This record gives sequence, structure tokens and C-alpha cells, in this order.
Amino acid sequence: MVSEDHRSPHETPTSAPPRNLRRIALIAAAIAVVIALFGILQRRSHEAEVTQWTKEQAIPTVAVISPHAGAAVQRLTLPGTVQAWYEASIYARVPGYLKDWYFDYGAHVKKGAILAEIETPDLDAQLAAAQGKLNSARALVKVREAEKQFAETTYQRWRDSPKGVVSEQEQESKEADYNSALARLNAATAEVAADQGEVDRLQALESFKNITAPFDGVVTARETDIGALINAGSGGNGPELFRVADIHKMRVYVQVPQQLSAGIQADLTAELHLPQYPEKTFKAAVATTSSAINTSARTLLVELHADNPDGLLQPGAYAQVDFELPTNADVVRVPTSALIFREHGMEVATIGAGDKIELKPVTIGRNLGTEVEILSGLTLSDRVVNSPPDSLADGDTVRIAGQQSGGNVGQAGNENVATAPE
Repeated sequence: MVSEDHRSPHETPTSAPPRNLRRIALIAAAIAVVIALFGILQRRSHEAEVTQWTKEQAIPTVAVISPHAGAAVQRLTLPGTVQAWYEASIYARVPGYLKDWYFDYGAHVKKGAILAEIETPDLDAQLAAAQGKLNSARALVKVREAEKQFAETTYQRWRDSPKGVVSEQEQESKEADYNSALARLNAATAEVAADQGEVDRLQALESFKNITAPFDGVVTARETDIGALINAGSGGNGPELFRVADIHKMRVYVQVPQQLSAGIQADLTAELHLPQYPEKTFKAAVATTSSAINTSARTLLVELHADNPDGLLQPGAYAQVDFELPTNADVVRVPTSALIFREHGMEVATIGAGDKIELKPVTIGRNLGTEVEILSGLTLSDRVVNSPPDSLADGDTVRIAGQQSGGNVGQAGNENVATAPE
């Protein structure tokens, strides 16, 4: 029987690990540690890059513009209304019936020309009665004058008689008769004066039977016809019969907004453009202003004068009025989108050193629609932020649109994170 301790020297135990297997295990472990360390370091590097990219992406990107100087003159266009130099609505001064009219609308008339004639039977009757009464009063005055002369002669004779020839009582009676005759004469004379005044008044009204032109001009309206009943007066008591306009020169009225009214001065010239004459330009000059701002519209009423030798400008026409207003050479302009409305007033965001925001308070001038004038607080060399975000604050760092930025960091970071080992 052979013992277990006696083995062949060439046999190897199967349970004992070989030496090279241990080495392989050690090398594999070392490689795993190195890979893990490399992954951890790479992940930390990528996290730092992503953090930096996130911070950069948090910086707002803004558009930058430069202020520009205003033009030497500013062209201002406003609507205007053309009116005649003089324009009068003509009413009847006496009632009656229209006998005839002699000028229709569109006719050129001279001052004093008879436009129409009114028949006034009632007025004619009143005048005839007044003249008859006046004649009667004048006849009575002659009678009273004769009575007064007789009484005066009698009184003088009795007054100059020798004493004792006539009694004092009879002398006083003759004196009373004279004073009474004189009083009746004065009353009759006063009645003649009153009757003469009534006749003069009615004769003056008779002169209004003829409707005349008050000045040289054009008949722009005729609102009556032959046989029409005419009532005297205006303001609802009687109809307008004619309208006459003097158009040798025209007045143009424009409502100028308050913020633009400072540049309106006397003798400032303007151009008129009318829709019916698209190829024509009419010249006008500022004559005066109302010197007061309309409280409801906040506008200044401006009156311009324009010569009208050809009669092309018509009363009541609409006109486009183009002004050329002088501007301040020190004033700069920026878009209205660059303004910031804050609690401290109007501000503009500018780019300072290191691309940091500097908020500058500004004084606003005229609003030109898409642009505004900056009277103070801004220069032509400033870099202005256009359409600034509401959250923008003084000292914020910004990125200027169009400049090179680290925009690839995020993409590289995302790729590295995606491929990093777990």
C-alpha cells in the first residue's frame, strides 16, 4: 500500500494559484484605479467648464447703437385748415319777401354791390304813416308859432303900457298866455323832432331793402330765392341769405402740439400741400399764435398767411403744412426703444469700461416718433444699449451682440459629460 505523502516530484497541486495569475490581477486592479482616477479628474474638469459656460450664458447679450446728431432743421408736418382773409354771412335787416337776387355763388363782387332786393310792404306802410305824422306835426308847429307870436306881441304891449292904463292883473294874464303859447310851441317842436327821428329810423331800414356786399370778394353761398319769406336778424331769427369771402389772401390755422411749439416763431415759413393740387406747393408764413395752450388738446393755435393771387386756395380746404424748425446743434438723438423708465426718471443704459453697464439720467426734448431728442446726459461718443432688458442694473456685465464669445464651451462640455465613464 502506497502512502499519500509519497508523490511524484513532477506533480503540481491543483488548488495552489499560479504566480503569473497574481500578477495579472494586480495589473488589472492598478489599471482600474488609474481609469477611475482619470474619470474623476475628467468629470471635475468638465463640471468646471460647464459651470463657467453657464455663468457666461447668464450674462445678457445686448445690442449697442451710437447716438447721432440731429439735422440742421427739423421737418414738421401737421394738418391745417384754410380760411378766407375775411368771410361774412349776410342776413336781412328787415322782414319781407325777396324781390330779386343779382349774384349767384361763385360770382366776384365789389364792395357795395347789390346782391339782392327785398320787398317790405309793412315797412313801407310804417314809413308812410310816420311821414304823414311828421307833416302834421310840422303844420301844428306853424300854428303854435303863430299863437306864440300873437301872445308875445300882446304881452309886450300890455307890459310896456304906461302905469295906470292897464291893471297889473291884466298884465300878468297876458304874460301867462304868452308862456302857455311858448310851452305849446315847444311841445309841438319836440313832437316834430320825435316824428323826424322815427322817419329817419324807418328810412334807414328802407336802405336795408338792398342786400349789399360788405367787401370785395367771392359769393360762396346763396341760401335764398325769389319770393322767399325773409325774417330779419341772425342767430336763429332769420336764415343766412349770402356768404361772401375775401380770398385775395388766405389764413391757415394749424394746431401745433405743445412739445413742438417752442420752435414756432413769427415769420417762420412753411409749405402748403393740398390734395387737389398734388403737383403744386404754396408758400405761407407764420403771422401770429394764440399765445396760449389749449387745455383739452394741449396744442398751440398758429395762424399763417398765404397770398392767393390765382384763387386756388379755397376757404375750408384741408392743407398739409410742412414746417422747417431750427434745431440745437448740441442735441443728440436716440431711438425711443433705448429709453428706460425708472423711479428716478428717464435713463439710458450705456456700455462702460469692461463691458459694464452705466445708467445715465437724461433730459428728453422733442418726441419725433421713432426717435427722441436728448438735451443733456448723453454724447455722440457714448455706446447706448438698444431695447435694454428690464432687469438691467448699473454695474452689470453684458455681452455685446456680434462679438466673439465662448459659445462652444457648452457643446464641448455636454459631449464630454456624455462620454465620461460611469
